[in-house]
Amino acid sequence: MLHEIHDHINQEIRINTRTDTIFVVTGIVFNFIMLAVSSGLAGAAAGELGRTGAGTTSAIVLAINFVISIVVNGIAISGLLTGRATRKMLSQGLLKIYEDAEVSQYYHPALVTNYMRRYSMFVAIIGILGFASVLIPLVVLLTS
Repeated sequence: MLHEIHDHINQEIRINTRTDTIFVVTGIVFNFIMLAVSSGLAGAAAGELGRTGAGTTSAIVLAINFVISIVVNGIAISGLLTGRATRKMLSQGLLKIYEDAEVSQYYHPALVTNYMRRYSMFVAIIGILGFASVLIPLVVLLTS
């Protein structure tokens, strides 16, 4: 039975890793696309606002992009934080199995800390890129 539990925990870790990879890759690609699109919209909105002095379609679409960017990045970060908590529980379960089987010397407990640190870096990357995907188009809009 212990072997089946070990296999199940390892399978859950693999699923967790794939899901987290999707969050990271999607967040990075999404942010770069939003940065490009929103920067273009910001330039167009700045030109339209300068001519008409009133809100325009580009400015409205830019505002919608900002909201979408904030929501998608929030979901990605939330997903990564959930993945981090799940990974920690699963890794601690493995550690307990290894301790009970008296083979824990082969799985260093610092690995769990390293996994948590890596998740923090992923969250930081998504957060920084998300911030940039909103801030840079705002600068373009306000300085054009």
